[in-house]
Amino acid sequence: MENKNRNTEYGIRDMGSIQAGRGEVLILVIIAIVIAAGWSIYTFSQKDTLEGAPHIVLSTLPDVTASSSLPIASQTPSVPRVTTIAESLAIPWDLAFLPNGNFLVTERGGTLVELQPNGSTTVIKLPHPKPKGEGGLLGVTLHPQFADNRYIYLYMSTSETGSITQNTVFRYKYVDGKLTDEKTIISKIPGALYHDGGRMEFGPDGLLYITTGDATISKIAQDKKSLGGKILRLTDEGAIPETNPFKDSKNSAQSAIYSYGHRNPQGLAWDSEGKLWETEHGRSGVLSGYDELNLVQLGGNYGWPTIEGPATRTDMISPVLQSGADDTWAPASLAYLNGKLYWGGLKGETLYEATIDGGIVKDFKRHLFQEFGRIRTVRVGPDGMLYLTTSNRDGRGTPKEGDDKIIRVNPALL
Repeated sequence: MENKNRNTEYGIRDMGSIQAGRGEVLILVIIAIVIAAGWSIYTFSQKDTLEGAPHIVLSTLPDVTASSSLPIASQTPSVPRVTTIAESLAIPWDLAFLPNGNFLVTERGGTLVELQPNGSTTVIKLPHPKPKGEGGLLGVTLHPQFADNRYIYLYMSTSETGSITQNTVFRYKYVDGKLTDEKTIISKIPGALYHDGGRMEFGPDGLLYITTGDATISKIAQDKKSLGGKILRLTDEGAIPETNPFKDSKNSAQSAIYSYGHRNPQGLAWDSEGKLWETEHGRSGVLSGYDELNLVQLGGNYGWPTIEGPATRTDMISPVLQSGADDTWAPASLAYLNGKLYWGGLKGETLYEATIDGGIVKDFKRHLFQEFGRIRTVRVGPDGMLYLTTSNRDGRGTPKEGDDKIIRVNPALL
């Protein structure tokens, strides 16, 4: 882990200044090799991935400043079933709600966007992210005391050691559309073209939880010396809690690892009983399927790559719900509201809903199938509504006019 402070300030940039990145030739060569070998993978268009677009707020943003009771707000029939809040975003990855009613959105190409109720936008181009494949600027979360300290946390893919991709969590102060006081919370998280994790949430214990992918090297998910294929837990300053379950083999200090054996987890949420749930991408390519909804235990081993899907082993934890071998959700988020878990499906192009009771899934439903294409992030707003980001411009979808979008969904009308 590396901690460092900077006073570098990142301010507003011109909205047309994002340039297409290099790497098209390398990507085409890799795809040609794969096709020649008879394999099946997703492909990426670097131009679609990195090229900027206007950011247009379609309507006045809803008031998300009120601290209304979520069970009451979420049953409001006067709110339409679905409403497009913003469009023409460039691969929005995550979403956060500011106390003043504005929205913060990360775009995978490396921009942080603040959407304001009057329709104006603030766009910040960050220097660190190296957007390749599934990597770039990913998760964002606010400190629980953001209103007082103005701290935000950003997860991004970087190239700290030569051309080797790594993932890093930075903390900044965010005031008046500017980022200052950069601090590295944790670095040297394995990264690659695929499987970079990237979701972050503060738990009920006030600690920061971070999902990391196996960076396409599946064996590291079982290696407790590696930060890849894990859920990590840290303090808001980047220190390792004494209550973490493992020791670092190098220095006998506590490890940042909370649980392990994950392939590519991208959703975290706590239910009303304080239980931690997680969604995770299963195998991909020709053998797709076996996406997972897990109930996460301190120190638990979730099996990848030793077991998957319905398989069991006495020293490993199987999912509470999994998609089966013939269905693929590609789950990329998780949110809890009123006894239900919601997550977006990328390949599934669906909003998924699981009704839970304790640690059991009592009912499972699908919504919005193919209405908006690839759905990535699902967040619960302070108004009790669900807010979704689409991901149709990431090289794996079929972009339509206005993509990518932020969609508000009234869960009472699903």
